[in-house]
Amino acid sequence: MASPLYKKPFRLSQIFQGQDLEKQDVGASISQYIELIIFTRYGEHRYKPDFGCEIWDLDFELIISESMWEEKLRQSLLRSIKQYEQRIYDVQLDVRIKEVNKFYPLRNVSEIKKRVEIVVSGKMQQTGENYTFSTSLYLSPLSA
Repeated sequence: MASPLYKKPFRLSQIFQGQDLEKQDVGASISQYIELIIFTRYGEHRYKPDFGCEIWDLDFELIISESMWEEKLRQSLLRSIKQYEQRIYDVQLDVRIKEVNKFYPLRNVSEIKKRVEIVVSGKMQQTGENYTFSTSLYLSPLSA
């Protein structure tokens, strides 16, 4: 029997009330793990210093060539996902930088920010079904 996949964040109050933690399907679990890879800096995990991705080092780097920056991040993520998320295979990764105009009505200020869009696709080992995950982050300073 497979181990249950628990939904995060854990609601410990459920345990104290005698209930089980919420479970999730394998696709949602893979998505959470990929998010963990994206949001972890190399060296942050004491026992796996190569766990994570390079976005934290690239974020404050001067972007001279967006295509080179995108490719460095793509390769970094692809390497980590293939190594640490083995529940998917035939992994394809797309990384794009876009400029976004953000307007803050309370301050009546408009800012142009760079946003990186990440799309991961592949197939799930367990079922062979197609898998897709996407997220976007604003750069300098990095935020979700």
